[in-house]
Amino acid sequence: MAQDQQNQAQNGTSGNGTGTAVTGAGTSHDQRTAEGENAQTLTTRQGHPLTNNQNLRTVGNRGPATLENYQFLEKISHFDRERVPERVVHARGAGAHGVFEAYGKVGDEPIEKYTRAKLFNTAGKQTPVFVRFSTVGHGGHSPETLRDPRGFAVKFYTEDGNWDLVGNNLKVFFIRDAMKFPDLIHSQKPDPVHNRQTGERIFDFISNTPEAMHMVAFLFSPWGIPANYRQMQGSGVNTYKWINAQGQAVLVKYHWEPLQGIKNLTAQEAEAIQAKNFNHATQDLFDNIKAGNFPEWELCVQIMSDDEHPELDFDPLDDTKIWPQDQFPFLPVGKMTLNKNPENYFAEVEQSAFGTGVLVDGLDFSDDKMLQGRTFSYSDTQRYRVGTNYLQLPINAPKKHVATNQRDGQMAYHVDTAPGQNAHINYEPSSLNGLKEAPRTAPEHTPLYTGRLVRQTLDRTNNFKQAGERYRLHEDWERDDLISNMVGALADADRKVSDKMVELCTNCDPDWGQRLADGLQKARSGKTPEGGNQYNQSKAADAVAQAEAVGHEAKPY
Repeated sequence: MAQDQQNQAQNGTSGNGTGTAVTGAGTSHDQRTAEGENAQTLTTRQGHPLTNNQNLRTVGNRGPATLENYQFLEKISHFDRERVPERVVHARGAGAHGVFEAYGKVGDEPIEKYTRAKLFNTAGKQTPVFVRFSTVGHGGHSPETLRDPRGFAVKFYTEDGNWDLVGNNLKVFFIRDAMKFPDLIHSQKPDPVHNRQTGERIFDFISNTPEAMHMVAFLFSPWGIPANYRQMQGSGVNTYKWINAQGQAVLVKYHWEPLQGIKNLTAQEAEAIQAKNFNHATQDLFDNIKAGNFPEWELCVQIMSDDEHPELDFDPLDDTKIWPQDQFPFLPVGKMTLNKNPENYFAEVEQSAFGTGVLVDGLDFSDDKMLQGRTFSYSDTQRYRVGTNYLQLPINAPKKHVATNQRDGQMAYHVDTAPGQNAHINYEPSSLNGLKEAPRTAPEHTPLYTGRLVRQTLDRTNNFKQAGERYRLHEDWERDDLISNMVGALADADRKVSDKMVELCTNCDPDWGQRLADGLQKARSGKTPEGGNQYNQSKAADAVAQAEAVGHEAKPY
């Protein structure tokens, strides 16, 4: 018992219920029984006790080994498959369990006015959650100091099933149409020939995608490198809908505001941290929870009537735009506390699977074209990456009974049947005691659509206004860092790319464009550009030469 209490304390659980958000993956199997010391006996995956885990079976103690080494073959073949395919985006991540406590209101109004989602409807109601933070474009063990958006994905295990709120730390995105997502990510991934990231590739895409300028104003400033996961904001980015008991809808945006405050890093500060610890954000999250310093975020929403809002100079469904707070204020709806570390990183953090289509009653999709494309992509990715039955894993499974007619597939380890269901019937409808549709308790939301089927962009693009406003809202040191980082990334780029970027920055704000042009001119005249090294090819080449020059010779052995 004393050891159990010690383990709880180390995991950040409090013993009073605050640390019981979710049982760690791998601890919920019925097979865990009280078998005394037998429970500690090493076995194969088939349950066979292992009496010798040190040696292969060989002909004599020097070998050769025999082919029928079943114990070894099972062990090594599983080891060969210990990594599922890495996420294409959000590969590097950290996670934690916690709880969301509803306020029962949206701002000062009854929340039932806007949504019938049960997790929000009662003050003090607690819903267990699992959160995965991540970097977007870089690999699974890349430094956490790299310039990149951060993922902020929350899985709510509600009484009506799971809700996944999948977003980033920044409130806008590069593009407004999901058709362009593969192109965007390809431009940010390493070159397919020499396997290196370059500023030229990134800005080649951006210079031909003017709606990305708002994101550039954030990403290449200190906002592109959060100090850690605890002290960064989160945003659903996309526009969703809330549906009330009458089937009426409003548009909503979600925002996580850290009660620990917000901290960002300049490029030089990040590089100094990276030299000491390239896992610093993962360690920061784990150590703080272990010490009982549980991070908290308040969930706020912005609400807008469900129409096109012609009075605005942008389309509210455009995820490259921010809804102005003076017109659409942040309204608090609840607070999230992370209070328990994972018991196993792979089972819980790596295999956790989120999707923008995972909604509960009272929440719905808007017509946001990025959201609609992501909704297919996320779940399709999980089926490929983790497997057909990824939702049967404890970290992804709802904390309520599941009953479906879906069967089989790779790694199916239980059948989603209901108590008393006829096991022969895996289809619907049926008169032979199969599953039946749930009764509808509230009217469905039925928006009206009229229009031609087209391939067109939104009418109100307004690509530069909010980007210029963000540039002017930056503090002086943030603008300095933005210019320095852009110069460093563009100094070695093709002039067609850098000239286009100067033009786009000028369209956002003349000072931005002039400072970028001046910085590029100085860099090309021989002065080494300042700023981060992440995308600077000259500094990268210097590092290659430096490694050979300062490397210490050694004799062969």
